[in-house]
Amino acid sequence: MKLKVHSLTGRITPVLMLKAFKNVKRNRGAAGIDKVSIQMFEANLLDNLNALMRELKTRGTFQPKPLRRVFIPKGKGKMRPLGIPAVRDRVAQEVLRQLLSPIFEPLFHEDSFGFRPKRNCHLALERVLDLWRQGYNVVLDADIQGFFDNIPHSVIMTGLANVVADGNILGLVERFLRAGVMEDGVFKPTTVGTPQGGVISPLLANIALNSLDWLLDRQGLRFVRYADDFVVMCRSHAQAEEALALVQSHLGEELKLNLSPEKTHIAGIEEGFSYLGFDLCSRSVTMRAKSVENL
Repeated sequence: MKLKVHSLTGRITPVLMLKAFKNVKRNRGAAGIDKVSIQMFEANLLDNLNALMRELKTRGTFQPKPLRRVFIPKGKGKMRPLGIPAVRDRVAQEVLRQLLSPIFEPLFHEDSFGFRPKRNCHLALERVLDLWRQGYNVVLDADIQGFFDNIPHSVIMTGLANVVADGNILGLVERFLRAGVMEDGVFKPTTVGTPQGGVISPLLANIALNSLDWLLDRQGLRFVRYADDFVVMCRSHAQAEEALALVQSHLGEELKLNLSPEKTHIAGIEEGFSYLGFDLCSRSVTMRAKSVENL
């Protein structure tokens, strides 16, 4: 029997509020739709934090503002949508992240490297190379199609509710998911997805994909995942084909998601493959030109 975590709301204190603001300030970022910058919020910091804390602790009171939608280039003429929350909402999300991350971190798989403490893409690449050296020389290179835009809210909320029993905290997360976006002055509701740009979105992504990680583990498959971008390291093409079928089945049936046909393929060590901005081939690693430009 799994024990659930209760009474997280009681852990929202002035100290936590101030810590959350400092983290938001450190990460900088533009103003949301209310045009309140970090500097403007900080000008009346204690009053703003106290008012926000009261709203967060009173069930049903806090209402996040819609995100400000912007688009950034992602290559091949495509654009990636980002949602910029208001500063007060970024602070609120950081409070939730601070509360939830220590609870879920011990539940995550060790081969999940994205947006986690003391983990990064370089450690993910090291793990890939380590598995390669062990003889896992056929790779299922997988990418989930529009993960952040398409993950059902129900999948995220079920993953949370399996561990957290504080209804106020669950309600806050759900309201953030349903806050909507403002694009060119037009409000658009968000019925699926967790916005790229949201402070808590990476944690919610890892919660949603945790079931996939442990499914692969139970099947004895070696994998490396960084957010929605992952590889399954196999010893043969046949094993990679089986892994592909397993992943497609779980994504479709349990998470209501699909793999990207253009970004998902099986490759041998001789052919090489690209992962996290690096080209890997015959145990050599080369940074792609696009990745160099982004440094």
